[in-house]
Amino acid sequence: MSYRTIKSNKGSKTPGTYGKTINDIEKLSELELVTEIQNKLKNYRPQKVRRKLIEKDNGKLRPLGIPCILDRIIQQSFKQVLEPIVEAQLYNHSYGFRPLRSTHHAMAGVQSLINKASLHYVVDIDIKGFFDNINHTLLIKQLWNLGIQDKKVLACISKMLKAEIDGEGLLSPLLSNVVLNDLDQWVANQWEFFPLNKPFKSRVGELLAKKRTNLKEDYLVRYADDFKILCRDWRTAQKWYHDVRQYLKEHLKLEISLEKSRIINLRKHQSEFLGFTIRANKKRNKRVAHTGIKTNKKQKIKAEAKKHILKLNASPSSQNALLFNSFVLGIHNYFNRATHVNIEFSRLAYDLRTFMYNRLKSVGKYEHPSNPPPTYKKFYSLGFKTFKIANVYPKHLGGNDKFNNLRILHKEVHKLIHQTDKQTIDKLINKLGITMPMVKKINIYREQCGLELI
Repeated sequence: MSYRTIKSNKGSKTPGTYGKTINDIEKLSELELVTEIQNKLKNYRPQKVRRKLIEKDNGKLRPLGIPCILDRIIQQSFKQVLEPIVEAQLYNHSYGFRPLRSTHHAMAGVQSLINKASLHYVVDIDIKGFFDNINHTLLIKQLWNLGIQDKKVLACISKMLKAEIDGEGLLSPLLSNVVLNDLDQWVANQWEFFPLNKPFKSRVGELLAKKRTNLKEDYLVRYADDFKILCRDWRTAQKWYHDVRQYLKEHLKLEISLEKSRIINLRKHQSEFLGFTIRANKKRNKRVAHTGIKTNKKQKIKAEAKKHILKLNASPSSQNALLFNSFVLGIHNYFNRATHVNIEFSRLAYDLRTFMYNRLKSVGKYEHPSNPPPTYKKFYSLGFKTFKIANVYPKHLGGNDKFNNLRILHKEVHKLIHQTDKQTIDKLINKLGITMPMVKKINIYREQCGLELI
């Protein structure tokens, strides 16, 4: 199962320190692979990871660790065993790298607290070099406390950590959740799960009772090492800022970045979370969460879009058109939950319109989609023109990347499909020796293009 999971990952063909990929493992039989892993685990010594520098959102570079392929399969095996044990004990509002949870769930949690609970003060905490500064001894103790008490398993995990497997390892996301689960539970126990002297029939009665005490009202939403604590007033937020800073330092041996950590009043300023901006704007007699796209993220999207457009200009193939569609669809799917996404995307489209037209007018046909698919009719106005490149409509305009949207055609047949001059049509039919069954097929494409049948 671990082998199949690794094989389905695109990174399986990325070589580690020994230059081997999943293709080399494929040559082994099932029994040989199992025997190889069993022998390696008898005295497990993970190989040093291959380092590669990748660019962060802020332009800085950070090291990416690429373990060798056999170590990746072993890590995946460990993950499949450990994940169900750890998952059952993690905090409910921790959303990073967990099954059936995503960034959209984390954003929905924040928006719900702003809209329904009217919590407009946010404590933004940025942990300095989180993955590089995890205390390995403490992590092993945390795993023991969660019920993972097999000493051989813990010894193997310890060796993996010493092999400098950083935040990109297969086990690292799970282990990062283990580290910060202590913080989650500590924060939740201060208010959300604080035990009261007597039971209450409703959640409302319990909340009112807590508000009559000196407890600090708060709710935490976390995605990996990026988390926010939402409070009702500035004074409470200030207390939480200092308490969390102290807890991280004393209990988890982690430091926060003082430059990036702050308290934000969402009524006056916006906060940033997972590529989105969040602000509590006035609407009638209350305030609601307004979300958009981060400024630097918009700049990055524009730069990436221009790269795809230049690639299409240099090579107007169906593959490049589909890659551009895939990029746009990915952006749409991620940011479509923002409340002001329409305004944000309209501005992006306006900024790219001239660049796109000038680069693609020589390689594509700028037209109103003829016989547009149902998706296009559902989401877009037929009054707008779009480019048609290599017989593929952009995916975000209603086409798709299924095989039936791609056709390999002879150059002269392609001319015949789009030809409107009757004499030229007759010449091409005679030249190519087109038969009646072939004419029927060509007419299918001509009909899709809104042209007269031959």
